[in-house]
Amino acid sequence: MKVVHVKNETQRDACLARLCAEVYGHEAGIAPLATFAGTLSVLVAQEAARVLALIDNESRPIALALLVLDELGESMEVALLTSLGSESVDQPAERLVGELALKAPLRVNAHDDAQEKMFRECGIKRWFDGPNGMRIGVGPRHAAAELDDIPRTMRFDQRAVIQAFKQDKSIFEGYKQRFIRGLESFPAVL
Repeated sequence: MKVVHVKNETQRDACLARLCAEVYGHEAGIAPLATFAGTLSVLVAQEAARVLALIDNESRPIALALLVLDELGESMEVALLTSLGSESVDQPAERLVGELALKAPLRVNAHDDAQEKMFRECGIKRWFDGPNGMRIGVGPRHAAAELDDIPRTMRFDQRAVIQAFKQDKSIFEGYKQRFIRGLESFPAVL
């Protein structure tokens, strides 16, 4: 197993489309497409997002993650995460986070106790109380000693993306086709 930074544009788009579809569900309406479009048009364009995959010994992707840089470029947040299933590797998404926590200044957000427990098992040991009951965890390579030490993660305005879709159908159709092509061409190996 190893972690791969998916740099090839076609493979990156395919992995991002699959990641959005898996995280939001295949019947989630516009949210997966808006996340896909916003990530590509804002975060990837600014080199603030990376798609990573955990591959098995036969180079098959078994987990995917979207990492987004903070505004200072000092750390990365796990923005999206999914397991693709594997018969040879238990808990591939957790394994991916564990590998990333060892190598990068990583931040995670836990929305409930089960998520926090899962991230703790991945090696995220320092936790802070965030807004609205969210817990924010940082990996061993992250420099934060308190919540105020954690820079804001770069974001895009999902409502603005949806508004752009409504105002210009060609933008919507372009990203929709790119998303569908990505799902259809998801790589068997990386």
